[in-house]
Amino acid sequence: MQDRVAKSPDDDLFLPDFCDMGTVLTVVVVGTLLAFILVLSPVVSTSHWWRDLALNSLFIQWVALSSAGLLCTGRRWFSTFGNTGAGIVAYALILLVSLLCSEAAYWLVARPVMDVEHFIAQAGNSEIIPSPVPMGTMWHLEFLAKNLAITAIVAAVALRYFYVQHQWRSRVQSEAKARIQALQSRIRPHFLFNSMNTIASLTRTSPGLAEQVTEDLADLFRASLGDASIPVTLEREIEICRQYLRIEEQRLGARVSTDFEVDDLPADAILPGLTLQPLAENAIYHGIEPAEHGGFVAIKGAGDDKRIVVRITNSLPNSDVRSVRQSNQMAQDNVEQRLRAFFGADSSLRVSSDEGEYTVELCFPYMKERS
Repeated sequence: MQDRVAKSPDDDLFLPDFCDMGTVLTVVVVGTLLAFILVLSPVVSTSHWWRDLALNSLFIQWVALSSAGLLCTGRRWFSTFGNTGAGIVAYALILLVSLLCSEAAYWLVARPVMDVEHFIAQAGNSEIIPSPVPMGTMWHLEFLAKNLAITAIVAAVALRYFYVQHQWRSRVQSEAKARIQALQSRIRPHFLFNSMNTIASLTRTSPGLAEQVTEDLADLFRASLGDASIPVTLEREIEICRQYLRIEEQRLGARVSTDFEVDDLPADAILPGLTLQPLAENAIYHGIEPAEHGGFVAIKGAGDDKRIVVRITNSLPNSDVRSVRQSNQMAQDNVEQRLRAFFGADSSLRVSSDEGEYTVELCFPYMKERS
C-alpha cells in the first residue's frame, strides 16, 4: 500500500529517504559500480585486481551504508536546517564517516596486507629488501587523503544530483496541481448550472423537499468550489455522488434508480475531488434523461492494498434518442487527465458499451493520507 503523506517537516527536504529499501539498493549498486571503476581504471595497474575489487567494494559499502544509515535516522533533524544547511551537514557527515572508515580500514586491512606482502618479498630474497611502500606516517596520511578526496567528489556529485532531482520533482508537482485546478475549473460551470436547474425544478414541484435538497446542494457546492490541489477520501467522493443522485432521484422520480455496491472499497483512499460526480452526471444526462422510461445508474467498486477499481454503469436509451445527445466526452477526458496528473501512468479510464449499458471504469493505485 502506498501512503500519500500529509505535509510533514521533511517533505521539502531535497535528500531522498534513505530508510527506503529502494534507495538503499541504489546506494549498494552505485557503490559496487564505483569499486569496479576504481579497479579497472587504466591509471591503476595491479596484478591482484580481484582482491583489490573486493577490498575497494567492502570499503565503499562501509562508507555508503554507514552514511545512508545516519542520513536515514537524522532526516527530521536535517530538515530543521533547510535545504542549504542540510546539504552542508550531510556533506560533512559523509566526509566524517569516510575518515573513520578509512582509519579503520588502514589498521584492520591495509596495514596488515602491506606487512604480509613485504614479509613474502623478503622471504624470497637473500638480501633484505626495503618495503616498496612507505609504512609510516606519510603513507598513512596519503591513504586517508586519497579516500577523503574520492569521497568528497562522489558526495558532492551525489548531493548535487539529489538537489536537481528535488527541484525537478517540485516543479512537476506544482505543474500537476495547476493542471488539476485548471481541469476542475472547466467542470464547475457545467456542474453548477445543472445543480441550479435541479433546485429550481424541485422548488416548484416539491417544496417539502427543499430543506433536504438544499443541504445536499450546499455540500455539492462546497465540493465543487474546493481547492483542487487538496485530495479527498474515496468515502467523501462516494458521498458526493450519493447526494447528487439523491437530488436527481427527487427531480426524475421513478424514471431513475440507483445502486451502490462500494462496501469493498477502502474508505481512506484518496483521489482528486469531483472525480466520480461528473461521471454520474454524464450518466444521468446521456443515459437517463433521454430515455422514455428512464433507467438506472450503478456505482460499484472493489480494491485491495494496491489498486482500486470503480465502475459507473448506466442504461442507454434506444439508438434514435441517443443520436440526439451526442457526447463530446469532455467530462471523461477531464477526469482522465486529472487522474493522470494526480496518480501518473498508474491510473487509467476505460469506456465500454454492451447490451444497452454504458460503463466507465476507473483504475488507480491505493494511496492514502497519513497523519
